[in-house]
Amino acid sequence: MKRNIKKIKYILVFLLIDCIFIFQIHAQTKFTDNLNVMVNYHSGFILPEYTFLNYITQDYVQSIDVCLFKETYGKNVWEQLYNYPEYGISFFYSTLGNDKILGREMALTYFFKTNLISKKRFHFYNRTGIGIGYVNRKFDFNTNYLNVAISSNFNIHFNLRLGINYSISNKIDLNTGVSFDHFSNANTSEPNLGLNYLTAFGGLSYRIGRKTERLILKTEPHIRKNNYEIFASIGGKHTRELSTEYFGTSSVSFEITREYFRAFYLGTGVDFFYDSSIKSQLQSEGKQYKKGNDFQSGIHLSQEFVYNKLSLIIHEGIYFYQVNQKNIYNRAIINYRLTDHLSMRLSMKSHLNILDYPELGFGVKF
Repeated sequence: MKRNIKKIKYILVFLLIDCIFIFQIHAQTKFTDNLNVMVNYHSGFILPEYTFLNYITQDYVQSIDVCLFKETYGKNVWEQLYNYPEYGISFFYSTLGNDKILGREMALTYFFKTNLISKKRFHFYNRTGIGIGYVNRKFDFNTNYLNVAISSNFNIHFNLRLGINYSISNKIDLNTGVSFDHFSNANTSEPNLGLNYLTAFGGLSYRIGRKTERLILKTEPHIRKNNYEIFASIGGKHTRELSTEYFGTSSVSFEITREYFRAFYLGTGVDFFYDSSIKSQLQSEGKQYKKGNDFQSGIHLSQEFVYNKLSLIIHEGIYFYQVNQKNIYNRAIINYRLTDHLSMRLSMKSHLNILDYPELGFGVKF
């Protein structure tokens, strides 16, 4: 029961982030203005990141997604800076190459789409989405022990696409491209290897309402400056020994960032981590545990992509004190600025491609 409550908490956090994304965009004159519906069909394969997948995958991955999205028209500097992006929600249904072992997935994601190249009829775009996925088959010692990829029904679904839109009329666009999808439970239960798959897709979009004329606003020159922030975060994890015990984690970070551009910052910082699972991990490996081994520290570089109050941050870090024989760490962070001096963030710490644990935190800028 406690494990299910923890999973529900993480799901609610992600839904909260999705809502922040959506309500960040102000309402337009009519809800149907610039509103589109899109349907795509996908076909591809599971990426063989782990050898066992080569033996249990029996078929191609086939998916369908239905999207409802809006085109922006430049009502603020950020919409113009990102070349009039689009945002929306997507319902996704997919096979996973083996119905008996891996099952099938349904997902609901929020996505943000930016046009990298934009002509009158032709658009080359990047689309990024995140949300909640549900799989109907998961790991079970007795009935499904071969599924060591997924151990929970509810998971985080991440999507990255590169695609092309071509307008064949004022209402209808052709859509095609490639899509990378990943889902896992963020190490909230074990095993948690996760699944990655790559697909090619194609489909149509239809504009429901009228298309608003795009605005061109005058923007003030960007003034470069430094920011100084301190963040405190808490999280939790399972170890990779299939233990049912849940371990608490926390961290404190101090960061200095430079606003080189309005939409892109560079920075560096120092991190202090607490991981209560270290003792269990050392004992399972037959190693001696000493007081203080639960603490780790390191330094990181950061890249921050900013859209108004919302930003995506990537950290690459190096430990200078740790006992788990890992030299580097990474963090992917969604940050939302509540006020000029207060922000909240949802982050995922990892070691290269191995997810470690999620954290929720707050920061103060001074």
